[in-house]
Amino acid sequence: MTEKEKMISGKIYDPSDKELTQLRQSAHRLCIEYNALPETDDKRGEVLKSLGINGSAFYLQGPVQFDYGCFTTIGVNSYANFNFTCVDCCPVTIGDNVFMGPNVSLLTPMHPLRWQDRNQYAKPDGTMTDKEYAKPITIGNNCWIAGNVTVCGGVTIGDGCVIGAGSVVTRDIPPNSLAAGVPCRVIREITEADSLENHPELF
Repeated sequence: MTEKEKMISGKIYDPSDKELTQLRQSAHRLCIEYNALPETDDKRGEVLKSLGINGSAFYLQGPVQFDYGCFTTIGVNSYANFNFTCVDCCPVTIGDNVFMGPNVSLLTPMHPLRWQDRNQYAKPDGTMTDKEYAKPITIGNNCWIAGNVTVCGGVTIGDGCVIGAGSVVTRDIPPNSLAAGVPCRVIREITEADSLENHPELF
């Protein structure tokens, strides 16, 4: 397996690998380019296409930061507010009609718990590297991920969920859940009682 194949399959990989380094550097450069463009500039779409993000008809307010971009899929009508960070060392899948507030971070990388395994080391050619792996992130359709939420690797958020501001999501969240906290926990199910028609005081 190549180091890229190891990475996206969740195995220990070498992040100093030449192919991965080139992909990251290209993505980082494209993010800088995207962030410098006015939000009305049509060239933004071309930059996202160059990043290799899978999907269409989504909107990223910017600034954004992707580690690779090409391992991320974003569904139609999905939106990310300011300072969206996606460290996509494993596949990141975002469904349709997903709202993401400011400062949302989707973080797939994992590091060994023991420092003896985690610290950098020198390869025979003198290049410094470390042992990393990653776990995928999936966000279902029709979710609202509020501001300052961090989603960790290995998490699946089901369809129709609302994740409260400032949450750190470390475990799966079942569909149609209101969840919040550090670590994020389900508070209750979202039901018909939450329909706007049942809340005339909002109008």
